[in-house]
Amino acid sequence: MNGWAELDRFLHTDPQDVGCDKAMAMLHVYVELVAQEAGAEQRYPGIAAHLRACGPCSEDFEGLLAAVCGQLD
Repeated sequence: MNGWAELDRFLHTDPQDVGCDKAMAMLHVYVELVAQEAGAEQRYPGIAAHLRACGPCSEDFEGLLAAVCGQLD
């Protein structure tokens, strides 16, 4: 492997993407806003951008959202 795929992915990263550390630090807040349909993407566009791009963080988001929504039922 020559690293071109990784470079291409990096060059196409949304400039608003906050990265894993910041997204995970605020994930619980973001999930609560999504669960309440309170405009999470508008309030935290960097987290939304990151979750679109990062599979592992997106999986954590989906799991936490499922847990929170299960509590709301």
